[in-house]
Amino acid sequence: MLTRLSAVALLMAAVSISAVLTGTAAAVPPPPPNPSDAEISASRAEADAKAARVGELTGRLTQAESRLQELLDEVVKRELANKARVDLETAISDAEAARREATAARVQADAASQAVEESRRALDEFAAASYSQGSTVGSFSAYIGAKSPEDLLARAQMLEAVSSSGLNQLDRVTRDQGTAANLDSAARAALTKAELKQAAADEAKKVAEQAQQVAAEAHTAQTAATTQLQSDRDAVERDLAAARGEVNGLEAQRRQYDQWTEAKKREDEENARRAAAAQAAAQASRPPVAAPAPSGNRVQTVINRALSQRGVIYAWGGGNYNGPTYGVRDGGVADSYGDYLKIGFDCSGLMMYAFAGVGVYLPHYSGYQYNSGRKVPLSQMAPGDMIFWGPGGGTHVALYLGGGMMVEAPHSGAVVRISPVRYGGIMPYVTRML
Repeated sequence: MLTRLSAVALLMAAVSISAVLTGTAAAVPPPPPNPSDAEISASRAEADAKAARVGELTGRLTQAESRLQELLDEVVKRELANKARVDLETAISDAEAARREATAARVQADAASQAVEESRRALDEFAAASYSQGSTVGSFSAYIGAKSPEDLLARAQMLEAVSSSGLNQLDRVTRDQGTAANLDSAARAALTKAELKQAAADEAKKVAEQAQQVAAEAHTAQTAATTQLQSDRDAVERDLAAARGEVNGLEAQRRQYDQWTEAKKREDEENARRAAAAQAAAQASRPPVAAPAPSGNRVQTVINRALSQRGVIYAWGGGNYNGPTYGVRDGGVADSYGDYLKIGFDCSGLMMYAFAGVGVYLPHYSGYQYNSGRKVPLSQMAPGDMIFWGPGGGTHVALYLGGGMMVEAPHSGAVVRISPVRYGGIMPYVTRML
């Protein structure tokens, strides 16, 4: 169905009319591509979806980078492992010192114990000797046995010395026992402290190294995830730029096509006006005759010319007064069928060819053809009348044959054919040219 004007056909029409006219309107070039509303809407929706995806990925990337920084801080805490190592070395050193102290204390304790034993043995010997001599510390018998004052003084001095020595020996035993006990306790405490410090340092080192390993692995994984997110966002941003470029390109094509449509409309109106003027001038120059040729013969000529093209391929924008021509691009359905590469007719092109056989030159647009002749109610249509569909007749046109049948060039992919009249969307009037 033809809804736009054919540049090629109108150009041929202008050439045909140039024999009678002194000039014609400048021909408008072939139409630019005309993207459909659906294509433009789909392109905009795709661009919007890509923009939303970029926003989503940007948010996720921000979170990932924040997490990456947190993990980096955790990895930085590997210094805690270094601290643990230093603490361990200090603890080992302290433990070794404590062990040395414990060893020294043990030696001293052993020496003290030996001294205690020796003191105890000496005391035992003193007591045994004193007993065997029949004297004890502070015994009066030593004084009674004296034979002279000098002997008495000597015996008193001896007893005093022995008594002092024994008491001193007893004090030394007691003191050596206390020293030995203290040194032994200190040695044990130092060893326990050293062992606790080393165990704590070993545990701190193990925990710190485990924490460092976990943090390093998490940082590595997060770095990979962040890099992938960055790559994904960059890819979607490139897709977004391409999608926006496609939207802009389609919208620019639509604007160009709208401008072309306006220019073609003005050209067609000018060509139609010139054709009508040329036809009027030609009729005015003819000598008067008694009566015109029978209209029935003219109607049959029109019908015969239309029927002679049965089987010719449909080509949008194709056909003129002389026969089939190449179609033109429409930027949509016709292009998908390759109409611009085919030689054939569209609906209004077939009417141009049919009526040119009786000297009636119609414009290549069904909407203008609808207003080219007398309006007759649909109920009174007769063979040779043009039947129209769509607002203002601008969607489709066919030639009525009579008996409820018509001849038409229907649509892309079809051929010129005879069909029953379709009443869906039909105009209430037909156009009668003869």
